[in-house]
Amino acid sequence: MDTGDRTLPLEGVHNFRDYGGYASSDGGRVKRGLLWRSGQHVDASDADLEKLAALGLRHVIDFRGASERTSYPCRRPDSFDAQVLFYDGETAALAPHVEAAEGALDVETAHGKMEALYARLPQREPVLHVMRLYFDALSRGEGPSLVHCLAGKDRTGMAVALLHHALGVHPDDAMEDFLLTNTAGNIDARVAAGAKAVRDKWGDISEDTIRVLMGVDERYLLAMRKAVEAQHGSLDAFLKDVLGVDAEKREALRLHLVEA
Repeated sequence: MDTGDRTLPLEGVHNFRDYGGYASSDGGRVKRGLLWRSGQHVDASDADLEKLAALGLRHVIDFRGASERTSYPCRRPDSFDAQVLFYDGETAALAPHVEAAEGALDVETAHGKMEALYARLPQREPVLHVMRLYFDALSRGEGPSLVHCLAGKDRTGMAVALLHHALGVHPDDAMEDFLLTNTAGNIDARVAAGAKAVRDKWGDISEDTIRVLMGVDERYLLAMRKAVEAQHGSLDAFLKDVLGVDAEKREALRLHLVEA
């Protein structure tokens, strides 16, 4: 399955793709057409809205905070009737890639700041609140869902990686999905959209540094995993004790999202 097969080509919504299709440890495979991820939708075209309406979404899980939702309101199809789940407040002072841009004067500094940010994400209670909503919604098996944030790569990336783990997806496949942000869709348009927000906040930052901030790296997801393991012992313990994904909920997720 190549990147193009996963990516839904849209004009104004970046990084929109299906994160199903991976093999599960129980011998099954995560279903296609039920699990979608993306960035924000403020620039969605009318043609984009037609494609989104055809997905039949039942849940939209929005990791953005109140100020992000106000600044970048999502366009919706006229027929949109999905339940939108979010935190009624700020999930972060700034979008992670914008937060990491402060003082990121070069590529290596930007990489280091992104790693540090990922290590802190599992400690942010507003983000965890949306994570719980995400797992609750998916465990009910009510139909296709979309999870997104501003750029669709950091808060969204952590959520998707944790779901993949709960479904028994191999860590290498979960990492492959995480890294697709770097190749899926119109990369230049996505980077340009992120660059505006970063430069509006922090001034002139080099193009190479912007691309680091708007991309993902294996080191980032590993930093999240290491931070969780250091504090909770394992991803499994974190899922159960912090996010409420116990054996019963995990079985429900697999029932609805994994096919033989």
